[in-house]
Amino acid sequence: MEMPLLLLNQFPELDQKSKEAFLKKLQIITVERGELLQNEGEICDFLFFVLEGSLRSFHLRDNRDITISFALEQEIATSMHSFITRKNSHELIEPMEKSRIGKISYTDLMGLFDEFPMIERVYRKILEQYYIQLEEQILSVKFKSARDRYLELLETRPKIIQKAAVGQIASYLDMSIETLSRIRGKI
Repeated sequence: MEMPLLLLNQFPELDQKSKEAFLKKLQIITVERGELLQNEGEICDFLFFVLEGSLRSFHLRDNRDITISFALEQEIATSMHSFITRKNSHELIEPMEKSRIGKISYTDLMGLFDEFPMIERVYRKILEQYYIQLEEQILSVKFKSARDRYLELLETRPKIIQKAAVGQIASYLDMSIETLSRIRGKI
């Protein structure tokens, strides 16, 4: 349980009892590249923690694959809207490589909130981080040039460049593969 502890240690306010209770509910799985963890049209029942490897969330629209987000080691992934509202998901989640994932069900997490209020507080912090990243991505797409978006990704999350396919990166940055190739060629 060393890897999940690294994740939990990001939140020093969690006491040992809370950590132990959380770890008892956390299921560790190994998934292969491309194996769907979340499917479109289904309620998202899990919050996923990347222990080793990487995940991506994406939508399918008009036979196009549109990457919404990436989660690397020690980060979380879920279909947040579906997880919170208990409505069907509009996104899919898959590993970009063989990955070790910790997952906790919505039901188990809500039960832990009742018994361990500090876990609920940590969850709130996770939601705040998720919201901030989402807002930063929206602002980036709306107000930065394609070149600046790529350079920012290269600076802040270079592992994505190494792990994701060119098409996935291009759709995440809201540009065509050709535009991304031109940008990369000039850098």
